[in-house]
Amino acid sequence: MDVIDIITAKRDGAELTPEQIDWLIARYAEGPAGGIADEQMAALCMAVVWRGMTRAEVARWTGAMLRSGDRLDLAGLDRPTTDKHSTGGVGDKTTLPLTPAVVACGAAVPQLSGRGLGHTGGTLDKLEAIPGWRAELTPGELLRQLREVGGAVCAAGPGLAPADRRLYALRDVTGTVESVPLIAASIMSKKLAEGTGALVLDVKAGSGAFMKDTASARRLARTMVGIGADHGVRTRALITGMDVPLGRAVGNALEVAEALEVLAGGGPDDLVRLVVELGREMLAAAGMPGAKDPADALRDGTAMDAWRAMVAAQGGDPDAPLPRAAERREVPAPATGVLTRLDAYAVGVAARRLGAGRVRKEDPVSAGAGIVLHAKPGDRVRAGRPLLTLHTDDPDRFEPAAEALADAVRVSPEDAPPAPDSEPLPLIIERIT
Repeated sequence: MDVIDIITAKRDGAELTPEQIDWLIARYAEGPAGGIADEQMAALCMAVVWRGMTRAEVARWTGAMLRSGDRLDLAGLDRPTTDKHSTGGVGDKTTLPLTPAVVACGAAVPQLSGRGLGHTGGTLDKLEAIPGWRAELTPGELLRQLREVGGAVCAAGPGLAPADRRLYALRDVTGTVESVPLIAASIMSKKLAEGTGALVLDVKAGSGAFMKDTASARRLARTMVGIGADHGVRTRALITGMDVPLGRAVGNALEVAEALEVLAGGGPDDLVRLVVELGREMLAAAGMPGAKDPADALRDGTAMDAWRAMVAAQGGDPDAPLPRAAERREVPAPATGVLTRLDAYAVGVAARRLGAGRVRKEDPVSAGAGIVLHAKPGDRVRAGRPLLTLHTDDPDRFEPAAEALADAVRVSPEDAPPAPDSEPLPLIIERIT
């Protein structure tokens, strides 16, 4: 094998052979000892950005990254296993109430999650707002918690798909992140390494999502569902709207508090609906059509019981007060009328500037920072009344956050005809199996 031959083949639009892909990923995973330089892999990734990959190539690429590390063995569990992955959004805290709700319905959920970067929040950052909670579990600890509690949300260990970790860091600095085959293979190699029997994907579309339009989200969803099928994992996807923040809280402890409202039988309608729909898909994918409904688990308190057990099992105190930011500032509605625009991307950037997110992986985050929304598109608002409340520990962060929000809001007169771009995307756009 010769890496230059592989680069030029893909540059010229050829389909890489299974042997070429296996050799390439195995050698690159070895680091410098493997003999493939970062600049060579960067060149190949750019060729993939331009030329794409066939379904067979993507499946093989994913499998090669999967084989570069460990794979959890969940065969000994006495429950069907199922998991969910979201491509990320603003205010997306669905994992927090969803995982215990599905556990309460009889499934085991090994939810390996990540941290936030850029304008989107990370599940682990949110959960670390709970005093004492720890994200790191060994494979043995994870299996024990799945047996005893039924679910866990934790960080992926370094032994799962290490080739992807190295490749993702390279793509991040070489302008090759935006490739559906590479995105799909990156996500699915880690998810398949969990060893779960079923997987539901929440692929988001809109300004606050990585995929800005429905067509791109559909391509990504179909590619990932195909990868799952090719690797024997029952996989389905929902394409969901993310041009408006999900729920009414954006920020780590603020989102935990909102998740607790859902677990207590309340919470914002959009968040509750998405949790229930994703939960039903997870149970169906796991082959549990007669299982308890997730909506019932939220109403009767069994989801809350599962949440408390999960938090305590990872060292957290489910009764401890959540952190609160030291400073708050209200953003008033600019006019009286109907709120017709609340841009998710701008809200996510503002929350990051308040301290809720990070630009670099090593940046710290503030547990209490974030934004609370007092209205969503379609609601009537009054000039001067609070529209948003900004939370931060550093008052110097208020002005940069306000700058991010400068064009995020539109209020229209109640009798005005709708603007062409005023209709938000549906919460659930499409289902793909």
